[in-house]
Amino acid sequence: MSSSSSYIGFLGIPFLLLWASSLLSYSLVVAQVPPSHQFKEVNDGELGFYIAEYGADWRPLSISRSPFQLFFYNTTPDAFTLAIRMGTRRSTSSRRFVWEANRGNPVGNNATLTFGANGNLVLADHDGRVAWQTGTANKGVVGLEMSPNGNMVLYNSKGRYLWQSFDSPTDTLLVGQSLRVGGVNRLVSRASPRDNVNGPYSLVMEPRGLSFYYAGRNAPVPVSYYTITIQHIKSNVERMTFHCTPNYDNHTYDLDLRYQAGKGASAVEETIMRTRTLYNSTLSYLRLGIDGNLRFITFDNIVDYRAWDETYTFFTSDQSPLRDSVCQIPTKCGSFGLCEDSQCVACPLATRLAGWSKDCVPPKLTSCNPRYFGYYKLVGVDHFSSKYTSGISAKVGDCEVRCTKECKCAGYFYNEASSRCWIAYDLMTLTKVGNTSHVGYIKTPKI
Repeated sequence: MSSSSSYIGFLGIPFLLLWASSLLSYSLVVAQVPPSHQFKEVNDGELGFYIAEYGADWRPLSISRSPFQLFFYNTTPDAFTLAIRMGTRRSTSSRRFVWEANRGNPVGNNATLTFGANGNLVLADHDGRVAWQTGTANKGVVGLEMSPNGNMVLYNSKGRYLWQSFDSPTDTLLVGQSLRVGGVNRLVSRASPRDNVNGPYSLVMEPRGLSFYYAGRNAPVPVSYYTITIQHIKSNVERMTFHCTPNYDNHTYDLDLRYQAGKGASAVEETIMRTRTLYNSTLSYLRLGIDGNLRFITFDNIVDYRAWDETYTFFTSDQSPLRDSVCQIPTKCGSFGLCEDSQCVACPLATRLAGWSKDCVPPKLTSCNPRYFGYYKLVGVDHFSSKYTSGISAKVGDCEVRCTKECKCAGYFYNEASSRCWIAYDLMTLTKVGNTSHVGYIKTPKI
């Protein structure tokens, strides 16, 4: 036995454990965030006075890279969200919030954002309650930065991203940001300009396409109101990415949403939404709006009076191949209404088609007992879900039985030609169609 082996054998296993522990401790020290990069920001002081989206009050933080900066903002008193804001001080237009850390879980005045030696970025309320964190403690993070494209990143000593805001979007994608299949990587609309909680609309990347969903108050699961299905490729879609590409000697720029499927030589990349601008549109974002529509918005910091330009809208009255009427949006006509040619044209009552207004509501039932309600028939209508969900194969009588048994069912829709049935828990916007085999049956109290 060599002398070195004898020496280790003499010292024994406790020495080896102590030696290994020392090495581990050394590696953790090396991977810590340097003191010069650590910080603790407190949500206090004067509120900013420049215009911001949603009419918000705000306080800036030191993390920035023009035109992006980290902020605390609120739309109701003492209920702050940590967000990345896009825009510049020189613009008279309101700055926009393009990423949020803690939507629906606000913090108050004197909340703190801390980036400590262990590499975890933590948002805590004034009482110490943790409202949000990156979950990167002791994982090798050595720094934090705001990238030129608005991606806030935590990186290790080799420059590899260990966490990035691009992986957790709220309702917005910036240029270069992707939606991926699976997980929580989806866009979810905001409830209202004042209420910063999740709204009813979501945009989800799925293996065979992109789907818009509406989560009604009564439906057990969100219902699709539009689907872009990609059928001509063999591989499943892996991600959708928002791109900006200059062309024609940088005089025009293409903004597009592009999907990628497969890998290597068999990889496929194609565009499903596109628009073109006559100026540099690199500073753009894609947003699922409060109203459920999808838009491309471009920031033009050269021409101040049009700092924000709506360069593309998915649901419009323009019936081009990749767009559809705004009648397809569930809340276009409020809680109940008949939509035709992008307009709310009628309140479909049991006795007549009355003029539509925001006061148009579905019949109010007083009991779930079938003795106290019946149905009235609407001919030539579709529910918003009946184009993009397959429905149930059933006879019309069986469809009625199912709706009658479910107290929250507000009505059912039936395609007489295909014998397909759709149960509607939230009626919302009904679309007028020319085919009389498309019929709806609305629950109504018996007089």
